[in-house]
Amino acid sequence: MLQRTLTMPDRRWRLLVSAAVGIATGTFCWFLMKRLNQGAADFSWAIRQASDLLAGRNPYQREMQLYPLPAALFGLPFTKVPAAVAAGIFYGLSSAALAFGITRFGYHRLLIFAAYPYWSGMLTVQWIPLIMASAFLFPLSPSVLAKPQIGLPIALTRMGRKGAVICVCVLILSFVVMPHWVQAWLGQAQTYVHFIPLLVFPGMVLALALIQYKDRDAWLLFLTACMPQRWFYDAFVLWMIPRTRRAIIYTAGISWIPGIWRWYHTPQHVTEVGRAMILCFYIPILVDVLLRRRAQQKLQSQGQPAQIGSDGSSATSAPTAAG
Repeated sequence: MLQRTLTMPDRRWRLLVSAAVGIATGTFCWFLMKRLNQGAADFSWAIRQASDLLAGRNPYQREMQLYPLPAALFGLPFTKVPAAVAAGIFYGLSSAALAFGITRFGYHRLLIFAAYPYWSGMLTVQWIPLIMASAFLFPLSPSVLAKPQIGLPIALTRMGRKGAVICVCVLILSFVVMPHWVQAWLGQAQTYVHFIPLLVFPGMVLALALIQYKDRDAWLLFLTACMPQRWFYDAFVLWMIPRTRRAIIYTAGISWIPGIWRWYHTPQHVTEVGRAMILCFYIPILVDVLLRRRAQQKLQSQGQPAQIGSDGSSATSAPTAAG
């Protein structure tokens, strides 16, 4: 315990580093949105939701409004902000929060920002960094409600009681504002084009993660593989799992294979996207999870205690948000 306390990064430096990450990524996101004339890209749907609610309109009268009503909570502060600026602020703050969370047990975890899904998410201003940050900062827990197919695995494996209470309160508030929003949302969600990694060949091998059924990282991998997804950015949540510098570099490096392939070949169907994600995102992360089991068994055979991971957790546990 003393060794872990002495090696834990200083909070002030973490804040400075996280602020630098947020400013850099937020500025670059704003530049991309401005340059590509994308406005706030995917985040614009949350802003439209908030604007519709403030104007007394039904947000689900808009075609292709695929987000649950709690997403409007995050769009509310940006209703009067220029779209590209809103995109930069949202993605920058999300990245800063994630950087602050992951550096709790070492600055090497910042290497996850090198993974291709993070940059794919920036191009469309996705929610994934914010949802991942909620695993460390419980006030951000309602973000899992904005994109439940990504948020549910985080909620089931990382969320503490305080985060759950906040989510329940936000859900209750959403029903007060619009009692029948779930029916309206599900009606729109039928148009969501998706695949489920576990059901796309060779995705069934991901069930091997449950060999490590005591490891919540294994459950995060398996549950994520069970969720409907559409594009490469949806898998960034998997980079909650690698703990060592070597594992992060190896998985992040392999993740760029679909990124390079994407520029030379436009996928004709989401199944193509799914297969590329399984081969280059999911399976490398699965290998990392299974290698932990091998290392743990080796230590146990030598009569040594289980390793402490670089995130400060044991080989069979994972950190949860405070509370």
